[in-house]
Amino acid sequence: MSELKQRLTAAMKDAMRAKDKPRLGTIRLILAELKRIEVDERIELDDNRVLAVLDKMNKQRRDSKAQYDAAGRDDLAAIEQNEQEVITSFLPAAMTAEEISALIQEAISATGAASMADMGKVMGYIKPKAQGRADIGEVSKLIKQALA
Repeated sequence: MSELKQRLTAAMKDAMRAKDKPRLGTIRLILAELKRIEVDERIELDDNRVLAVLDKMNKQRRDSKAQYDAAGRDDLAAIEQNEQEVITSFLPAAMTAEEISALIQEAISATGAASMADMGKVMGYIKPKAQGRADIGEVSKLIKQALA
């Protein structure tokens, strides 16, 4: 079992003991999604794949919260915010703007990218290193600026 899945299981047990229902519900949601993927694909998830799932779930919560805020549904936005905080607690520390720009420059020089046609090469180089630590959509925008 991956280290991250072990942390999630331990956190679920701690939330049960503490009777922290919102945290427990979110952790169960995460573990259910991981289990669904394992059953569907008949594989054991490694830490990188678990990070990718957590990153995707975090993005979904961020998008939902924005929609609820726009609709004036503060009650639902608060639930999404709480779930996002729980999910974020299992992600590694976020990259700083300096780290992201250094990684982009490293990727451009390593792949020999010279124009927007090389965007895929640069993203392929960066994505595994930034997964779970940076918003890939924002990184993509920065890459486009660097290659323009």
